[in-house]
Amino acid sequence: MVGGGGRSRRRGRAPAALLSSAAANRTDHSLSCWYCDYKIYACNDMIFNLGSKHARYTRAWFSIGVYFSLVALVGISLLLLWDSIGAFHVRGGSISAWLPNLLASSFSVSIMDTLIIIASTILSIAFHEFGHAVAAASEGVQMEYVAIFIAGLFPGALVALNYDLLENLPLFSVLRIYCAGIWHNVMLCAACLLMALLLPVVLYPLYMSGDGLTVMGVPQVSPLSGYLSVHDVILSVDGLNIRGTDDWMKMLDQGTIEKISSREFLGGSQSYGATTSGKGYCVPNSWLDASKNLWQINDKLACPDELIVFGKFTCNSSTTFSETDRGSEKKEAESKYCLIAKDIVKLKKCGNGWWGTKDDESNCTCLEDEYCLVPVLAPGFSWIEISYARPYSLECLKQEGNLSSPHATNNNNGPSPCAETFVYVGDLSSAPRSVKLSPYRPRWALFLFIADVPYFLENSLSCLLHVSAALAAVNCLPGQE
Repeated sequence: MVGGGGRSRRRGRAPAALLSSAAANRTDHSLSCWYCDYKIYACNDMIFNLGSKHARYTRAWFSIGVYFSLVALVGISLLLLWDSIGAFHVRGGSISAWLPNLLASSFSVSIMDTLIIIASTILSIAFHEFGHAVAAASEGVQMEYVAIFIAGLFPGALVALNYDLLENLPLFSVLRIYCAGIWHNVMLCAACLLMALLLPVVLYPLYMSGDGLTVMGVPQVSPLSGYLSVHDVILSVDGLNIRGTDDWMKMLDQGTIEKISSREFLGGSQSYGATTSGKGYCVPNSWLDASKNLWQINDKLACPDELIVFGKFTCNSSTTFSETDRGSEKKEAESKYCLIAKDIVKLKKCGNGWWGTKDDESNCTCLEDEYCLVPVLAPGFSWIEISYARPYSLECLKQEGNLSSPHATNNNNGPSPCAETFVYVGDLSSAPRSVKLSPYRPRWALFLFIADVPYFLENSLSCLLHVSAALAAVNCLPGQE
């Protein structure tokens, strides 16, 4: 257990007096095959003076922590009891699943993220042990030393206090000392939440937010690495504007739910069946004629190169493609069309699979010389249309400079004159979390070199919140502290 404050390994000694200056600067260490520590005495006088000088206020402060810790202890005990019962019956251990997930993070671990985790752990433990030390000082108990230890592979820290003095204290005073670490970690979490809420106000002079997500990093293993680059700004998904990371996760998770659930798929010369998600486009008849020629030239039941298979959308019901007769594969192929995705996304939308349309609604509003076509995809694949911009590229900066003149006009209705759209076709199970995103971007390209500052601050606050909450929760468990 990290932060085992309030326990001394010495018994039967007289009450500790203030250490001399020579002893206060002393350090010591012990080493064994599974345990080693480093004892620090330099902070004893400073912390004791701080706690004893303001004892009236610190006791009131830590009294609040006692009541909170007791409530948390009862609550967590009940959750664990209910979870244990549910493991044998119905619930399956779902209620207290948040306990092991407190350290979970939404970003992939890089060198910078590792440093943030280490710094957050050190700060959380230091704040935890500082609470024990100040609470003990307010009760007149001198701290003997602070020990930083490694037990096996697990690091931690503790505050060693005089055991004889603790035994002579009233029960509530002892509780104030033991619950001080938990209370300090809870207050650290509250401070992180408050700073996160105030972050948009603090960053407002140099950064803008609420009109897209800035790409901070795209790992090579990310399924979106071929589409997005660092400092690109994601504007919308399936036509709906993205204002924050929550919108991004919600929309792509919804796309995962709406994945194609067909049993068969057309590949090579095999017959197939697939049910589309209803995301269609109004395609001119001339494009369909050109697509049929592609089928005849290749003479096989698959689209060549990077073309996508499309089929006609039926307004009365969801579009289903199925074929059980191998001899009718050619007839089935004639009802499919090979089209280029980047050209299709520029057309008017139709179908009932887009955001804002209900399941029982159908939108086949196309011109007389157009058909509503929907993509036919492999089982488990999704069709997601993502619009983005590159506002800091030289071409975009020049274009924005031209648009700033009084005689210039912008024919693009989007929020950026450099907006583009691509279609991601694939499995969305890992795509949303594979890209590092930030809701902030610099107001001027001149400050692009500090574009990562908001992302760093957000991750630091989030990590510190998770680590401090985990430390508080672990010390609230029965038998701890």
